[in-house]
This record gives sequence, structure tokens and C-alpha cells, in this order.
Amino acid sequence: MFGVYIHVPFCSSRCGYCDFNTYTPGELGTSASPETYLDALEQELELAEFKRPADTIFIGGGTPSLLGAQGLRRILTAIRNTFGINPGAEITTESNPESTSPEFFAELRDAGFTRISLGMQSASAHVLQVLERRHTPGRAFAAVAEARAAGFAHINLDMIYGTPTETDADVQATVEQVIASGVDHVSAYSLIVEDGTRMARKVRRGELPAPDEDVYADRYALIDAALVAAGYRWYEVSNWAQPGGECRHNLGYWRDEDWWGAGPGAHSHLGDLRFYNVKHPATYAQRLVSGVLPVAGVEKLTAAQRHEERVMLGLRLREGLPVTCFNDKELAKAREFPGLIDVSDQRVTVTEAGRLLADGMIADILVMGES
Repeated sequence: MFGVYIHVPFCSSRCGYCDFNTYTPGELGTSASPETYLDALEQELELAEFKRPADTIFIGGGTPSLLGAQGLRRILTAIRNTFGINPGAEITTESNPESTSPEFFAELRDAGFTRISLGMQSASAHVLQVLERRHTPGRAFAAVAEARAAGFAHINLDMIYGTPTETDADVQATVEQVIASGVDHVSAYSLIVEDGTRMARKVRRGELPAPDEDVYADRYALIDAALVAAGYRWYEVSNWAQPGGECRHNLGYWRDEDWWGAGPGAHSHLGDLRFYNVKHPATYAQRLVSGVLPVAGVEKLTAAQRHEERVMLGLRLREGLPVTCFNDKELAKAREFPGLIDVSDQRVTVTEAGRLLADGMIADILVMGES
């Protein structure tokens, strides 16, 4: 498997919890625009030093849908003309519900996109207000119906749980509406209050309550129970799908496969090489106008670092990892978590009960392996 990731750095406004590499028109001024970005992106794809046909493509951000269907078609055409796209490739774009329409989805389907991921976060108006999301509670579900009418069989809805002021009833109502919408994939992430965001400042000033880990665990259990009862199956700690609805591109990340990342701030992974682009869209475009790839840093990982990454990512998957991926000390440590980690003759897997503790247990296993 080989993937191509494209980062679109534009948003119409910045949500209070967001610390992603995105920029609003007010933050960019005249230093960059979607048009200069698309020109630069095409140049980066041309200059890429490693090319092979893509099995998966994921356009994320930011808000890719702000480029419009024609802008997204242009990106897909550029990938096809440089890297190539294998038959049957999974081609995903993220979209915000408020910047989509029936015509938008129809044009994307015609361009060759196969999967849509919609940032819903919550179906509660007051939760969306705390998150500073612009769309109304019902808009995400209307967008799902429009995407399905355009011919998309694979649609994801993103949820965020644990927002200050959110209640169990808010989460229950949201997940029930997600299930009723008929999407085949659901991602649910606990809110992380990142330093430097408006939400972090509000929490620090006491205007919003701080997140509670016990609440996170309860909300996760609520979401999981509802999704499982509706026929979804978790395949990664924060992701559930109907049979055949798993995101192949993201599975590539978790399985330690290769991808090329293009766009401001995008990261790439090729074997033991990691490299990443400059973050600001203006600097990114300036580098490419000069005929230079916009790489800001390169790292060659050691065998130990590769092992650590593989274990950290692979054990978050339901499928786990082969026993042969672990040394004897690591296996001995894994067996110290009965009921939370299962060690069989063939594989090491995190159990359903162990999912929320996975990161801590994985860290303990890796430390033991180093000792």
C-alpha cells in the first residue's frame, strides 16, 4: 500500500479548540491564497523525488471543501498526472458541512472521489457553540444525505466527546443521529484542550470547566455500546466501521506503510525516512516558485525508533501485531495486563476492556523492552 496525503491549510474561521496548521483569511492577509496554494501544490507533486501510483489518497486540513469541487478536482488531476492512481484506489476528502452542497458532492463523485469525511463534532447546538463550530446541528446529517444521493457509499462522521458543558444526553442524542444517518464509518475523539488555543485560555480563566478523564471514559463507553449495537465494529481505538467501511488510508498509517505528504506542514514517511514541509502557505509557495521542495526537516529513524512506532501504532488496531514484533521482555510485560492485553501464540492484541488504557500500557511495554 502507498498513500498520498494532501494538506489544505485554509479555514473560514478558527475553532476555539483548534491548533492545527490552518489559517483564516484574516491571518493570511494577502500573503497566500487558494490559487497560489494550488499552483504551488502542483509544482510540489511534479518535483517529488519518490513517485509510485497511489492506492489511497486523503485530502485533509483545514477545510478542503473551501477549495470547491473544481479545486479538489484539480488536486486529484495533479496526483493522477504525477504519481498515478491505481485502479480501485480509495480517494477521500474531508469537508465541513457548511461548505458543501448537492452540486459539490455530485462534482466530486464525477471527479473520482470515493469517500467523504464530514466534521460533525456534535448534534447539540450548545456543544457546537462551545467548540465555536459554525454549522447548525442538522447540517452534517443533511450533508450525509446529499453525499449519498450523489453516489458515495463510504461516508464518515467525526465526533468529539468530552466538551465542557456537554452532558451524557448530548452524546447519546448525537450518536443516535449518527447511526440513523446510515454512514458506514464513525470517528470519535476525546477533546484535547491544547495550549495556546482560545479554549485553553477559557479553561485557565475558569470560564469553562477542565476536561475530566472519568467523563471521557464514560462517554467513550456510551458511544461504543451504541455503535456496536447498531452493527459497527471498532477497528482502531477511536474508529468504528460497518463491514468494509474501514478507512484504508488511515490503516496505512497504523500499519506503518509509506505515504507522501504534500502541502504546508505535511509529513511524509518512506521506510526509515521521515520528512516534513514548512508550515506557512506563503513560505511554502515561495520555496516552490524557486524550484525547491519545501522540506523543513528530515529524520532517519533507527531500527529501535521504527520498532517503537510500529508497536505504538499497531497495538491501537483491533488486529494487533504478530508476536514476532516483540522481544521476550516486551512479551513478558504484555502478559502482566491480563484482560487488557491478549498474548496468543500468533498475535498481541489490546482487548475491548483495554482500549482506553492502550497508550499507557504500550509505553510500559516499550520501556521494558529497552531495559
